[in-house]
Amino acid sequence: MLSLTDLRGQDVDPLSVLPRAELDVSSAVETVRPILDQVRDGGVQAVLDLGERFDGVRPPSLRVPAEALERALEQLDPTVRAALEESISRARRVHSAQMPEDSTVELGEGAVVVNRWVPVNRVGLYVPGGRAVYPSSVVMNVVPAQAAGVASLAVASPPQAEHGGLPHPVILAACALLGVDEVYAAGGAQAVAMFAYGVRDDDGTQVCAPVDLVTGPGNVYVAAAKRALLGTIGIDAEAGPTEIAVLADATADAAWVAADLISQAEHDPLAASVLITTSPELAADVVRQIEQQVPGAAQEERIRQALGGEQSGILVVSDLDTAITVADAYAAEHLEVHTENAAEVADRISNAGAVFVGGHSPVPLGDYSSGSNHVLPTGGSARFSSGLNTVTFLRLQQQIRYAETGLKELADNISALAHSEGLPAHGAAVRLRFS
Repeated sequence: MLSLTDLRGQDVDPLSVLPRAELDVSSAVETVRPILDQVRDGGVQAVLDLGERFDGVRPPSLRVPAEALERALEQLDPTVRAALEESISRARRVHSAQMPEDSTVELGEGAVVVNRWVPVNRVGLYVPGGRAVYPSSVVMNVVPAQAAGVASLAVASPPQAEHGGLPHPVILAACALLGVDEVYAAGGAQAVAMFAYGVRDDDGTQVCAPVDLVTGPGNVYVAAAKRALLGTIGIDAEAGPTEIAVLADATADAAWVAADLISQAEHDPLAASVLITTSPELAADVVRQIEQQVPGAAQEERIRQALGGEQSGILVVSDLDTAITVADAYAAEHLEVHTENAAEVADRISNAGAVFVGGHSPVPLGDYSSGSNHVLPTGGSARFSSGLNTVTFLRLQQQIRYAETGLKELADNISALAHSEGLPAHGAAVRLRFS
């Protein structure tokens, strides 16, 4: 199922043969634009109409009633509840530690600049609900926003026909566990538009107020809606299909590596599973393990499509330095390091959304319970962006506190710079205060 490319001794740039799927968000923007306009103009009824069209069910109401949240939590399997509570606890500890401190810098007498971290006022958190149910994504969205001190949180997740037009009850239960009571039965591009524009009912009553920032993973249409509405709202990222890269040498356990590649492939036919290794023997063993482990899997067809797609494959390289270079160029959403001295190798990695170090740190650990966040940059964007974190929900606001003495010391400098830029009124505005 996984194609194998042996680059040892080949006069080929390894970076030119990296497996990568093309995600055409640009063309999807044109597809979603009428949906965004429909929500902007049609409000609540438009979102309900679109839910019926795309999700096969018309929600009884756009906002999920409080009693439905309470009922979902009451009926939640106790083992799932315990697992969610542990995930929440660990995520709170990790994300609270990400909170930066304000600072005050004294630059001279009467010259102070304050660096102040201010939370976003209101955020819309998107939780997918298509091929799978993701209560873990509720945790990953809500916890860092709460750690940042965001005052107003709203969650949207697609309506489910089998649950009477409400989002999946486990998602509702996760919201209730986290104390989030503003939840909407809306999915896809229409949910992003609802957050961006706000929506009103036919009588003019505002049902969902506009937000300042939208975060959370989703399909290509969610990504396209985020791109189209950027500026009206802030966004965290344009998330693509999930991806895992495993950097391994001959010391790796082939069965473990195969299982981890399979685990991400079951998300989506477009999921990417890539092995970068210095060992042709390991590569062959991993292929054999995949052929043994995949038959009979719950999502076998989806796994086969993902592992057989152009976005997945095995690259055999000549040495560890080349493997690290290739891994950095790929900039995986999730990178596992299965090598001798794995921690030292991990420290040499620059580009990855999250790095999972050693055989006992598999990606599913990060998907659920490690305390880290699983909303991570995809498609190579880990070269310049981070995963969802507490700082995502903060803004750095600077306060400039200069007294007369502090400004007077700089008056001549400001005047000189203003004249050099052809903006003499800037200098005059300062000099006026001392004339």
